[in-house]
Amino acid sequence: MHSSKKNWIWTITLIVTIICCAAVLILHVKNWVTSDANTLGLRSGFYNIEIPLNELDSVVFVERIPPMQRLHGFSALEKEKGIFREFKDSLTDKKVHVFVDNINQNKVKLVYKDSSYVYFNLKDSVETVQLFQKLSSNTGALSEPN
Repeated sequence: MHSSKKNWIWTITLIVTIICCAAVLILHVKNWVTSDANTLGLRSGFYNIEIPLNELDSVVFVERIPPMQRLHGFSALEKEKGIFREFKDSLTDKKVHVFVDNINQNKVKLVYKDSSYVYFNLKDSVETVQLFQKLSSNTGALSEPN
């Protein structure tokens, strides 16, 4: 005789897995920006960074991000997020944080602590421009990259 009783452990495991995957996808859907008088916080899912505004060296718009080696992160449709390393700087192991919601739009390049880079943009280009103007005016940062 065959029992029609289902194994409830596998059903619960499947439901929990689907919920976890959906939560991670929702967290990576957009960049979450927090800004106060002293810091700028960028978050997207597992990736986050806090940048003290007094350590900013330059804030500049760039059309493209340079070719880099992905240490970990992902690219999906128009999104590019994660931790990268520039090819030219592979010996020093400097990490570049990338939080790009739309690869086709201009990106903001932040240089802080003399040689640490962050590239980011938001889904809405107007919000990206407003944040760029706020960062460049509040910090007195240079408009040319180092």
